[in-house]
Amino acid sequence: MELAALRAFVKVVQTGSFTRAAEALNTQKAYLSRVVAQLEKELGARLLERTTRSLSLTEIGREFFERAVGILASVEDAERAVQKAQGEPRGVLKLTCGVEFGMMAVSAWIRDYLGRYPQVRIDADFTSRLVDIVHEGFDLAIRVGPLADSTLTARKLGELSYGLYAAPDYLARRSAPAQPNDLASHETLAFSGGSHQATWSLSRGHALERVTVQPRLKANNVFAVRDAAVAGLGIAQLPVLVADAAVEAGQLRRVLIDWSLPTVPVHAVFASARYLTPKVRAFIDLASQAEL
Repeated sequence: MELAALRAFVKVVQTGSFTRAAEALNTQKAYLSRVVAQLEKELGARLLERTTRSLSLTEIGREFFERAVGILASVEDAERAVQKAQGEPRGVLKLTCGVEFGMMAVSAWIRDYLGRYPQVRIDADFTSRLVDIVHEGFDLAIRVGPLADSTLTARKLGELSYGLYAAPDYLARRSAPAQPNDLASHETLAFSGGSHQATWSLSRGHALERVTVQPRLKANNVFAVRDAAVAGLGIAQLPVLVADAAVEAGQLRRVLIDWSLPTVPVHAVFASARYLTPKVRAFIDLASQAEL
């Protein structure tokens, strides 16, 4: 029995289909089907129940899957020990992050990382769903916002900073707000995802102001909010990372600059600090040095 066959079987179970497993492994669906069929023949037992629409484990298949995952984990531990001894990051780094933060920051980290470490390849999954990194075989997840209780290990990379921005032509039509309470009489543009609320909180020293806004636009995509602000449709609450380029281009100006908005934590999440490989450690170190 070959490790490649075990990896193929585990990937089929993890992805829930031969098609998705073939895409993940960069191979053919027919090849994976033959590998699993040969594995069942060697074992003398059916591992998967197949229908035209679904795939499920048999009772024996479930026990075999759990043991196969353990075997592959042991092999990976041995590989990690060798990599750790060698010191140089190498191999494939599998990471996942949210789509928007991937576009805002992680894609740049990936470019820097690949440029710095020529012996590493990256398999990145930008997705809106919360990935189970252990069962789905990822080395690392980048997560924005408070972390849920977990058995996973996390390292804080920094805080995502926010500001209020408007286009010059909007500010030419409407005077810029001088105090947070002035926002109530302005057109506002808001990100509607995550923990963001229709109440904006601003602080300066010991002063804290909460302003209820009625956004002209609410969108669950921060780039759509930025583009609406550039179009002169109102004042937007935006991550500094997203707004910076538009500010430099003269498309946006920051307002109420003396007031601060709440920051949002960014973490790297991984299975265990004990077996942190050079490829994972190097990426986390690079990301922690980047400006948010």
